[in-house]
Amino acid sequence: MSDLPNNHALLLIALAPFIAALFAPWVNRFARPISGWILATVPAAIFLVLTTYIADIADGGTKNFAIAWVNSNYFPLPINLSFYVDGLSLVFAMLISGIGTFIVTYSGGYLNGHRHQGRFFSFILMFMGSMLGLVLADNIMTLFVFWELTSITSFLLIGFNHNKEASRRAAIQALVITGGGGLLLLFGLLMIFAVSGHSELSTLMRDPNVLRDSPFYLMVLLLVLGGAFTKSAQVPFHFWLPNAMEAPTPVSAYLHSATMVKAGVYLLARMSPVLNETVYWNTILPIFGGITLLTGAIMALRQTDMKQMLAYTTLGSLGMLVMLLGLSEKVAILAALLFLVAHAFYKGALFMVVGAIDHESGTRDLTEVSGLRYKLPFTFIAALLAAISMAGFPISLGYFAKEEIYLLFGPENIWSMLLVLVALLGNGLMMAAGLAIAIKPFFGPKLETPKSPHEAPLSMIWGPLVLGVLGFAAGYYITDVGEVFFGPAATAIYAKLVEPHLKLHFDLLLVALSVATWVVGGLAFYKLDAIRSFLRRVANVWRWGPDQGFDQFMFGMIRFADWITRVLHHGRLEFYLILVFVCLAGALFAPLVIQNALPEIPAFPNLRFYEWAILAIAALGLGAVIVAKTRLVAIVSLGIQGFAVAMIFLLFGAPDLGFTQLMVETLSVVILALVMTRLHLDQRDARVLEEAVRDGAIAIVCGFGFVALLLAVLSVELDTSLSEFFVETSVPIAHGRNIVNVILVDYRALDTLGEISVVMTAGIAILALIGIRLGGPKRGIGAPKKLAPKPRQPKRTTARSKGARA
Repeated sequence: MSDLPNNHALLLIALAPFIAALFAPWVNRFARPISGWILATVPAAIFLVLTTYIADIADGGTKNFAIAWVNSNYFPLPINLSFYVDGLSLVFAMLISGIGTFIVTYSGGYLNGHRHQGRFFSFILMFMGSMLGLVLADNIMTLFVFWELTSITSFLLIGFNHNKEASRRAAIQALVITGGGGLLLLFGLLMIFAVSGHSELSTLMRDPNVLRDSPFYLMVLLLVLGGAFTKSAQVPFHFWLPNAMEAPTPVSAYLHSATMVKAGVYLLARMSPVLNETVYWNTILPIFGGITLLTGAIMALRQTDMKQMLAYTTLGSLGMLVMLLGLSEKVAILAALLFLVAHAFYKGALFMVVGAIDHESGTRDLTEVSGLRYKLPFTFIAALLAAISMAGFPISLGYFAKEEIYLLFGPENIWSMLLVLVALLGNGLMMAAGLAIAIKPFFGPKLETPKSPHEAPLSMIWGPLVLGVLGFAAGYYITDVGEVFFGPAATAIYAKLVEPHLKLHFDLLLVALSVATWVVGGLAFYKLDAIRSFLRRVANVWRWGPDQGFDQFMFGMIRFADWITRVLHHGRLEFYLILVFVCLAGALFAPLVIQNALPEIPAFPNLRFYEWAILAIAALGLGAVIVAKTRLVAIVSLGIQGFAVAMIFLLFGAPDLGFTQLMVETLSVVILALVMTRLHLDQRDARVLEEAVRDGAIAIVCGFGFVALLLAVLSVELDTSLSEFFVETSVPIAHGRNIVNVILVDYRALDTLGEISVVMTAGIAILALIGIRLGGPKRGIGAPKKLAPKPRQPKRTTARSKGARA
C-alpha cells in the first residue's frame, strides 16, 4: 500500500477511520460481541502502513501527497488536500493509530451492551481520523479543517452520556474553549500566509526567518498560541480538561494520552522552526507551561476520583511539554519528545486501569477501593508498570525523559535552572498521584464495593499491559529507538540535524536530581491525605476559579443576547425597516466621505422629448405613491416606477434586461396585489406628520446615496476584465453563446439557486399567512389540544336464572 504513486497511502490513512465510522453501527449490530476487535483492525492497519515509512524517515526522507482543492488561479490562497510525513508527524501518527487500536478494543468491552455502542464507535473513529489528518496535514487550511473536526468530534464524545447535565455542560465548555481558540488559529494561519506567501507547512519550514523578521511576528505568535493553549489546556484555559472526565473512560484515555490535548503541543512543535528563538517565544511558553505544570500537579493531589487525578496530571504534563518547547534548545526538544511518548504510554495505561477498576468494582473513588490485587491481578500489573514509568525509575522510558530534562540544569543559565526545579517539583507531585493509583486500590484491607470485583475481560486488559511493557521496552532499547524515532522528530522541530545521545548512564548530578524527585514524590504520597485535606480547606476559602468564570461568562452572554432581542427584535416591523434603511444610508455615504470620493455634480444632459416623457411617467408614479390614500393603491403605483426603468433599459440598448425588468414588475405587482387583497390591507395608512417627515427624509438620503455611489463608480475607468473573461470562456467552458444566460445558469448557478429558494420560501410564508387569516387548521406549539375521547363504559348485565334462560 505504501508504494502507491504519489504516496496515496497517506490519503487512505486519513480517510480510513471516517469510512470505518460510517459502517461502525452496522458492524456493531451484526457482530456485537467482537465488534471492537473487528473495528480495531482499521487503526492497526494504519499503524502497520506507517511502520513501512520508518526506514525512509530515519534516513532523513519525507513522504507527501497533495490534491488541488481550490484552484489558486481564482483564489489567492491555494487550498490543497495535502499530507506530509516527517519525523515529527510520524511519531504522532503512530501514537494515535497504535493507542487507538487498544482504545477501540477497550471500548468494545467497556461499553458492552450499551444501546449506543455503535454510535460511540463511529464517534471515536471520526475523532481518530481527525487527529490523523491534523498531524499529517501540510496545507494550512487542511490543518485547520482537521483541527476543527477534532473539536466537533470531541464534543460528541464528551457529551456521549447526553442524558446527564454534567456531560452536556462539559461538552459545551470544551467546544466553546477549543472552538474559540480555533478561530484565533484560523486568523493566525491566514496571517502566516499573508506574511510569508507559503500555504504549505513543508515549504514554510524551509524559510525559517520569514515570520521572525516580519513586523507582524508578535501578532502571528499570539494567535497561534491562542489556538495551541486552548486545545492543550494551558492556564487559564485549563478548566475544560478535568470537566471532560464526564466522558466514558475510553474517551478520557484517548483524549489525554495521545490525541486531542496533544494537538496544541503538536502545533507548537510544528511551528517551532519559524516562531522560536525569540524573546517572546522563550518567555511566554516557559512561564505559562510552568504555571500549568504546577497547577495540574498540585490539583491532582486534591482529588479522590482517580480519573480526575489522572486528568490533572495530564494537565501538568502538557505544561511540562510547553515549557520544554519554549526553551528552544536541542536538549529541551529531545526531552519534550521523550516525555511525550512516555506520557502517552503510561497515561493511556493508567486511564484504562482506572476504567477497569470502575467497570469491575462499581467505583473509582480512591477512598472506596482497596485490596484488589488478587481479584484484578493483570490490572494490578499494568498499573504497576505504568506507575513505575510515570515515576521515572530505571530503565523505563520515563526515566530517560526525566534525565534528559535534568540535563538542562546548569549554573550557566539561571532561567533553565529555575525551570528544571519547577520540573522536579512537578514530576515529584505527579509521581505521588501515580503511586496512589497503582498502590492504594490494590493493597490494604478489602473494602465492600458496589459490584463484586473480578478481572476485566481481555479486550480491556491487553491494552494497558502492552503499553506498560512498551514503556520498559523503549527504555531498554533506548539507543536504537532514539536514532529511529526521536532523532528525526527532534530534527523536524529544531530545523537542524539532531543526533540523540540516549543511553543508560549515571551522572552524579542527574542521579541527585532524580533522587530528589523520588523523595518529593514519596513524601507527597506518604502525606497524601494531609495534603488533600489542606488543599480542600484552601479551596473552601478561595471558591472562585476559571470554571466559575466560564459559567458567569456564558450567563452574561445569554443575558446580553436576551437584552439584544428585547431591544432590536421587539416585533415592530416599522422599526426594523427604519434601522435597515438608516444603516443602508450609512453604508452608502460612509466610504465616499472617508475616502474623500464624493463625486462632482454632473451637468444636466440634453434630453429628447420621449426621454422627458419617461421621466414624467416616473415622476407621476412617485407622486401617485406619495398621495395614495390606501396601501394597496401605493403598492400598485410602485409598478409605474418599474415600467419606467424598463423603458430606460430599452432606450439604452438592453432589450433583454428591459424585458426581464418588465416581467419582474408585472409579476410583483400582480402577486402583491393578490396577497394584499386577501390580507385586507386596503385601509388607509394613517401616520402623523412627524413620522411622514422622518420616513421621507430617510428615503431621500438613501436615494441620494445611490445616486452619489453610481456617479462615483461611473467617474472611474471601466474595468472590462470580468466581461472579457465571460466572453472568452462562455462557449469553451459553459458551451453557451448567450452570455447572460451562461452567467445566470453556470457562473452564478448557486446565486440563482439561492434566489429561487428565497422566492419559494417567501411563497410558503405567504401561504401560511393566508391560511392563518382564513382560519385554517392550527397545528404545532400553541395549538389547542384535542380532548381525549372518553373511555366507553362496559355494559352491565344481570344474571338470569336457569328458568329464565330456558
